[in-house]
Amino acid sequence: MNTATIEAQKKSAALAATGSMPGFKGVHHSARPTWKLRETIEFYRDIMGLPLVHTISARGWGRPGHPDFLHFFFDSGLGSTIAFFYYIGTDRPDFLAPRIEDWMYRSTHTAWRVETRDELVAWKEKLEAKGQQVSVFTQHEVIDSIYLTDPNGYPVEITLQTREFEPKDSHDAALTMQAAVDLIEEAAAKGERVKDIDTIWRRKAEMVSKLPRA
Repeated sequence: MNTATIEAQKKSAALAATGSMPGFKGVHHSARPTWKLRETIEFYRDIMGLPLVHTISARGWGRPGHPDFLHFFFDSGLGSTIAFFYYIGTDRPDFLAPRIEDWMYRSTHTAWRVETRDELVAWKEKLEAKGQQVSVFTQHEVIDSIYLTDPNGYPVEITLQTREFEPKDSHDAALTMQAAVDLIEEAAAKGERVKDIDTIWRRKAEMVSKLPRA
């Protein structure tokens, strides 16, 4: 990690500690377009059991030709909502067609949190009882998740964090991402690409070996 990066991280940490840097207070809403109005309402309200809590109905705004729309919200807990736009009188453009089996498409998603393993199991059982196809339980280091797809083809993840993040996680993340950024930029400068995670791990290992010992 270069000196500039270290100093930038120290400055960011200092600003956060003094309250000079604004912070987030969680998610207010996620938002996506839908052209399946009834199906979306029935899925989130009736199958997922999330109350429909608000709708903004408006004439088009902004640039000329913006369609009139409905922007509606479902309560997803702790002040967060799942929201959709229904653009009245429009058809879904081809570039927004779902590609459910494409892992790049599915990487754009929101994970909705539960607090206990029992809650995660209950969600899977509840959804399957209502005819939904739900994934197996999937573990990613500190989170366990299940997945399903809504009527629009959007992925839905329900996740349990098995332990809270600790300072060591932040430190490890900084090393991993700095190794990745440095390598990718070095490769790009030579007209090349980094093609595997092992290369990044090796660079990270080099960085770790140079850290001062406690």
